[in-house]
Amino acid sequence: MSAASVKGWCPGALRPMQSGDGLVVRVRPFGGRLDPAQTAGLAHLAERHGNGLIDVTSRANLQIRGVSETSHRLLLDGLAQLKLLDPDADTESRRNILVTPFWRDGDETQALAAELEEALADSALELPTKFGFAVDDGKSRVLAGNSADVRIERDASGGLMVRADGATLGRSVARGEAVTAALAVARWFVTSGVRDGRGRMATHVAAGATLPQALRGEAEPAPIMAAVRPGLYPQGAMVGIAFGQMPHATLNQLSGLGHALRMTPWRMVLSEGKLTMPSAPGLITEAYDPALRVIACSGAPRCREAHADTRGLAATLAPNIGGAARLHVSGCAKGCAHSGAVAITLVATAAGFDLVRDGSTRDEPVLRGLDRDDIVRDPSILLGGH
Repeated sequence: MSAASVKGWCPGALRPMQSGDGLVVRVRPFGGRLDPAQTAGLAHLAERHGNGLIDVTSRANLQIRGVSETSHRLLLDGLAQLKLLDPDADTESRRNILVTPFWRDGDETQALAAELEEALADSALELPTKFGFAVDDGKSRVLAGNSADVRIERDASGGLMVRADGATLGRSVARGEAVTAALAVARWFVTSGVRDGRGRMATHVAAGATLPQALRGEAEPAPIMAAVRPGLYPQGAMVGIAFGQMPHATLNQLSGLGHALRMTPWRMVLSEGKLTMPSAPGLITEAYDPALRVIACSGAPRCREAHADTRGLAATLAPNIGGAARLHVSGCAKGCAHSGAVAITLVATAAGFDLVRDGSTRDEPVLRGLDRDDIVRDPSILLGGH
């Protein structure tokens, strides 16, 4: 596969990342939620200080694109006014938390998330930059398929538990112990699983690492919820963002609905309390829209590492890959938009597209150097039609 410059870290607001269209500034909403004023403010900042494009990431964050070195300082001032800025880059990098969007008023989700955010801010833990937490404490787990190293969940009987990612069972905890136990698991990982500032919990556990007796448990996690799709839920209206990117005008329209937004790691947002499906350019409102079957990174020319326009190809192929298959089109071998395996992965290289079946960008391709036009003319090649 093509060589790519792997940064080994994720952008933030205080530590942006250079891309083909300027600086990428990642905004991490506190508690996974934006109130209407924050949503409108972000749309304004993206228009004024970026190129107007906003990514919705697999970490349930927003990214303002096309920011210049000059406008970055002004953007940070705006984020501070919206109360969306951490005190420093180290605190920001530790606050890597997924929060289930299906919480209800009066339950413990938002309180747990806020307590975990505060504890991480006060912590001196030097976590790997991709290390993350999940607060997935509903009756059914919805974040089980998303990247997180330490998970606060419910067990099969409804009690709270803390589980290291990759471990089958977790430790039952009282409400007041949950965050302390989660940080204890993270601290164990720092002392036993980090190599050269990197590492992930599931890999460490799979390699045979054993948690200390005090951190192990026998609690079985609650069942996993079926795949989340656009539609109406008791908590509000869930809408998809086509290819995880929208213009600032779409975010502004969402703010005009007067409802808070709950972020998700599925490139969807939930308009809190809304009883009808919103409509705006680039929103996916149908549960089985073909665009939901495809994943694509920013691609060329927006990303300096990308060898092709990924989203144009993904949009063309989406209706032609079959309802059961998922397609990932990556502009390079890093696989920033999706790290896991899917039925079909296309990786752009200087010599064309490499095809991986039932794998990820890190796996060996079954075909190399495919021409874009040939793929469009005969998509059956992706499924083994030839």
